[in-house]
Amino acid sequence: MANFRYQGRNRAGKQVSGNIAAASESAVADQLLSSGITPLRILPTTGGRNVASKSAANLGGRKQGGIKKTESGAGIALPDFLQRPIPLPDLIMFIRQMYSLTKAGISMLRAVEGLAENATNKKLGAALKDLAEQLERGRGLSTAMAEHPKVFPRVVVAVVHVGENTGRLEQSFAQLAQYLEGELDTRKRIQAASRYPIFVSIFLLVAVVVLNIFVIPQFTSMFSNFGVELPLITRMLLASSSFFVNYTWLLVLGLALAITAVVQWLKKPEARERWDGWKLRMPAVGDIVERSLLARFCRSFSVMLNSGVPLTQALGLVSETLDNRYMSVRVADMRKGIERGETLLRVSRNSGLFTPLVLQMVSVGEETGSLDDLLVEAAEYYEREVDYDLKNITARIEPIMISIVAVMVLFLALGIFLPMWEMMSAYSGGM
Repeated sequence: MANFRYQGRNRAGKQVSGNIAAASESAVADQLLSSGITPLRILPTTGGRNVASKSAANLGGRKQGGIKKTESGAGIALPDFLQRPIPLPDLIMFIRQMYSLTKAGISMLRAVEGLAENATNKKLGAALKDLAEQLERGRGLSTAMAEHPKVFPRVVVAVVHVGENTGRLEQSFAQLAQYLEGELDTRKRIQAASRYPIFVSIFLLVAVVVLNIFVIPQFTSMFSNFGVELPLITRMLLASSSFFVNYTWLLVLGLALAITAVVQWLKKPEARERWDGWKLRMPAVGDIVERSLLARFCRSFSVMLNSGVPLTQALGLVSETLDNRYMSVRVADMRKGIERGETLLRVSRNSGLFTPLVLQMVSVGEETGSLDDLLVEAAEYYEREVDYDLKNITARIEPIMISIVAVMVLFLALGIFLPMWEMMSAYSGGM
C-alpha cells in the first residue's frame, strides 16, 4: 500500500483535498469516485524529491509536446487574427465524448488525456493536452478552457463553469451537445438553400464576361460595314464590349479596390451593424436569415438559463454567439435594460426583434418561472418556419433568377438582331 495526495471536487462542485492509502492511482480514483469525489490530481507522497522531480519532468515534457512547443516548428502559434475556430463537428464530437466519459464515472483528468491522444483535429488535440496539464495543477476545467477561445466558445465555457459549480457537469455537456447539434443542422440547411442562388449568380457573371470579351466583338466589324445608324441598344452593347476588351486591367483594379474598400468599411462597428441589418431585409432570403438567428437566440438563451447562468450574463453571452451585429447590439441593449431594473418582457418588446407570439411566451415564462422551457418552444416555432421557408426557397428565388436571365437574353438579342432587320429593310427598299 502506498500513500497518495489527491485533489478533487465533490458533488457540490467544491474543491477538496487529502491523503489516502491505496495500491495504485487507479484504486485511489475508484475510491474517490465511489465517495462522490471527482479526482483532478493524484500524486504519490512517498519518494520525496525523486517523485516531485519526476512529476515536474513529466509536466515539462508534456508542455514541450503541447501547443507551446516552438523548437520543432510544428507547434508554432499563429497570431490570433490568423487563427480560425475549430470545425463545429469536431467540437460536438468532443462534447459528446466528454458527456459519455463523465456519465461513465471516468475522472476528468483521465477523460481529457484520453481524448487528447485520440483527437483527429490537431488544434483541438493541442488544446486538450494543455487542459490536462492545467487540470493536473488543480485548475478548473472551465478556467482552462477559457484560455483557448478559438477552440472553446464562451458559451461552452460558461455552461461548463456553471456545471462545475453546481455539480451538474454531466447535464451541462448533454445540453451543450444538443444545442451545438441544432446549430450545426441550421447552418447546413442555410448553406444548402443558398447554393442555388449563388451558383446562378456566378453563372450570370461569367456569362456577361464571356459575351463581352468573346462573342460581341465578332459582330463589331460586321455592324461597321452596314452603313446604317445602329440602334441605341446595339451601341450600348458595343461600347460595353469595347470597354471590357480594352480596359480589362482597369476592371480588375476597380474590382480589387472596391472589395478592399468594402472590407475596410465593414471593420467599423457602425458599418457592420448597418450591413447586417440590410441582410435581414434582403428580398426572398432576409426573413429566413432573421428567423434562423432568432431561433439561435432562443435556444442558446434557454441553454444558458437552464444551466444556471444569471440572466444578465446569459444575455451578454448570447449576444456574442449571434453572427449578426445588428441583432447582437439589440440583445446587448436588452441586457442593459435588465441591469436598469426593467423586465425581460419590456426590453424584449423594445428591441423590436420578436413576434407577438414569442413576446407572449416570454411574459408567461416570467410569471410562471418556466422561461427556459418556453424559450425552447419559441426556438422550435422559429425553426419550423425556417424549415418550411427553406423547402420553398427555390420556388421563391427561381422567378427572380429567370427574370434576370430573360432580360439579359432579350437585351442581347435586340442589340444583335435590330441592325440586321434595319439592313434587310434598307436592302428590300433599295430593290
